[in-house]
Amino acid sequence: MQRWRIVTSFLLGPLHEASLPKPGNVNRFRDFEDLTLYHFILGDIAVAGVYYEAVKRAELLKKGLLEPGEAGMGELIRRATSVSKEVQDANPNFGVITLSIPLMMGLAMGRDMLEARKKAKLLIEESTVRDTMELYRAIRIANPKGILSGVKYDVYSDDSFRELFRDGVNLSRLAEISCKRELIFCEWLDSYELTYSTFAKLYELVGSFPLEEAVQRAFLELLAEKTDTLILRKAGREEAELVKMTARKVLEGKMNPKEFDEFLREKGDLRNPGSIADIIAVALSLLALRGVRLEMREGKAWLVTSRP
Repeated sequence: MQRWRIVTSFLLGPLHEASLPKPGNVNRFRDFEDLTLYHFILGDIAVAGVYYEAVKRAELLKKGLLEPGEAGMGELIRRATSVSKEVQDANPNFGVITLSIPLMMGLAMGRDMLEARKKAKLLIEESTVRDTMELYRAIRIANPKGILSGVKYDVYSDDSFRELFRDGVNLSRLAEISCKRELIFCEWLDSYELTYSTFAKLYELVGSFPLEEAVQRAFLELLAEKTDTLILRKAGREEAELVKMTARKVLEGKMNPKEFDEFLREKGDLRNPGSIADIIAVALSLLALRGVRLEMREGKAWLVTSRP
C-alpha cells in the first residue's frame, strides 16, 4: 500500500472519532475540564512524522532488510507519544498510538488488509524486551489515569526495567499479563479482532445512516458488549459493568441517547469510555483506508464508499 495513504488514513480516523458526538466523550459539542477537542486535533496531527517512519520501516521489513525483532515498535510508540505531548498538555491519543503503530506496519508489510493483522501480530510476537522498556517510557510520558502502582513490573518503578529484562518480557508477554486491564493489549493478542469487526460494522452502517448516526450506533453496541477498560481502571468493576448495562437500555429503547450522555458525564470523566473510543478511532482509520468520500445529503454528512 502507498505510504502516505496509510499515514493519512490513520490520522483521519482519530480526528473523525474525536469530532463526532458520542456519549461520554469529548466531541465537537462537549469538552471536559482538562481535555478539549483541540487537544485531540493537535495531538493526532503531531504524530504524522513518526507514523510515516513506522510505515517506511515496515517496508524495509517486507524487503527483508530488517528482521521483525528490529522493528522498534516500542521506540516508535514512545516517540509518537512524546511529540503528541510536546504540542498539548493532556493525554488524548496514547491508546490510539499504541493500537495504530503495529497495525500500520502490518498494513505496509501485508498484501491486503486481512494479511496486515497477521503481520502486526508477528511483529508483536517477535518484539524485544527493549520494546517493552520503550513502551514503559511512553506510558510515563502519557501518564494515563488508573495505572496501578506497587505491582509486579510497576510502570513507575525504576526496578521494573531490571525485572522486565530478567524475565524477558517482550510486548507479546506484556499483553498477556495486561489484557484484563487494557483492551488494546487484548487486540494485540487477538490480531485486532474487535477493531476489524467494528470496521466491518461501520462499513455496513455508513451505507444506511449518516456518518454521526452510524458511528453512534457502533459505539453503543460496543459499550453494551465490552467492558471499557479505561472506566474499569479509573472507576472500578462496578461502574464499568453499570455503563455496559445502561448502554443496553439505550439499545433497547429504555433510555434516550441524551440521558445516557448525561449519565456518563455526571461523575466528570470517571465514566468516559476511552478504550472503546480507541477501537472506534482505529476502525475509522481502516474505513478511511478502504476508501470513502464525504457527501452532504439534506444537511447531514454521509460517508460513501468509493471502491467496491
